Amino acid sequence: QLRDKLFYQRAIHAYMTMLPALNVIGMRDGSEAAFGKGYNVLPIWKDRMDSRAWVPTPNADVIYSMSYLDLRETGPLVVAAPANVIGMFTDFFQRTITDVGAIGPDRARGGLYLLLPPGYHGHVPDGYFTFTSSTYNVFLFFRTVLVPGENGPDTGPAVATAERTRIYPLWEVEKNIPVMQFPNASGKRVDMMYPTDFSYWEKLKEFVDYEPYDAITPELRGVLASIGIIKGTPFTPSDGQKKLLVKAVETAPKMILANRMAPRADGRDLYYKDRQYVRAWAGATAEFMQDNYLDVDQRAAFFQYAYSSAPAMVMRTIGAGSKYPVTFRDKNGDILNGSNQYKLHLPAGIPAKAFWAVTLYNITDGTMPETPQLMPSTNGYEKVTKNLDGSIDLYFGPERPEGVAEKNWIQTVKGRDFIAVIRLYGADIEFFDQTWKPDDVVKIK
Repeated sequence: QLRDKLFYQRAIHAYMTMLPALNVIGMRDGSEAAFGKGYNVLPIWKDRMDSRAWVPTPNADVIYSMSYLDLRETGPLVVAAPANVIGMFTDFFQRTITDVGAIGPDRARGGLYLLLPPGYHGHVPDGYFTFTSSTYNVFLFFRTVLVPGENGPDTGPAVATAERTRIYPLWEVEKNIPVMQFPNASGKRVDMMYPTDFSYWEKLKEFVDYEPYDAITPELRGVLASIGIIKGTPFTPSDGQKKLLVKAVETAPKMILANRMAPRADGRDLYYKDRQYVRAWAGATAEFMQDNYLDVDQRAAFFQYAYSSAPAMVMRTIGAGSKYPVTFRDKNGDILNGSNQYKLHLPAGIPAKAFWAVTLYNITDGTMPETPQLMPSTNGYEKVTKNLDGSIDLYFGPERPEGVAEKNWIQTVKGRDFIAVIRLYGADIEFFDQTWKPDDVVKIK
């Protein structure tokens, strides 16, 4: 019995530690099944992303381009990044290889990024922004910003920018490089979520076998070995162990959710002293390092409902980067529930040089709640009705309140708890000085 308990505890620990990898593996597998595979295939959500795409906390208010590169298969890859991209490359533990754009080395001018596989010893030419990945698999995540249109945001220029991306092997000649494909991912039902059954462990075993030893520390390899996942060795759990592994996949997410719903003892997750808003990194770095420890609980919480952690999201860069005040509680501290009606007041002068947006998500995994609205979001490009002083009132609820403009209301699912996220792209001084603060979400009758 004690051995079984230890096996189960190790499985829980392995689940929480490996969630960043399984998070992006789920995204890759779902994307490739729907849109195809290859370094020259870059799906773009050309009409924005909506609730038909099952992805953790997607942003409906920019144009997404996401691809999955395999440096073991291709060798060194060059990515020609367009100007004015907001993006990043990460390894498959979602550790940032580099930011791309205003916070990256190209400083929003665009440039050639050279991605080297682990252990590469070949010639490295000059003239590139050169980075080595710790895993063969690399996640490419680009966002391009919308522009104001006649009746709301115009996606055209952002899509055109994304389609200027080019990806090719460093040592390949032009005549042998396949033409880039940019399938339109918008409007399609695609499941890009991490596994929620025994396949979690099977996909993890495939990942461990494929990646180099150095991608995972010996200690974490020891944890995985204790539940039978060893590089190069068959994974053959007994029937009893399979039951424990399934139980861990079912229970670990509940543990993570319970943990992130409770207040942190140190209060480092709170954005303000007098508001309910929390920060996804709880004052840690993009790698989830606090002053003297790796914040494993905060990392697990983040990758349960989000993906892609990069310095540009965490550093206090004035007029660049991005900030994300998040709340799952109303002003009284009660959890937001889709059966209720709520109001969010945003004071005038929202300090976002690029744009602002407010989006709702399911609390369990960060997917978008699916309603007839499809896109549970509004932003500064929409024809949002403003108050006389320039402030904005937004409403969340299952039905639109009488007298509220369509663009000022986001529909919720009755009975389902949700998260509200404020996005500030190009957050400015007023945000960092906290001379501008969003009001708490208030429950109304």
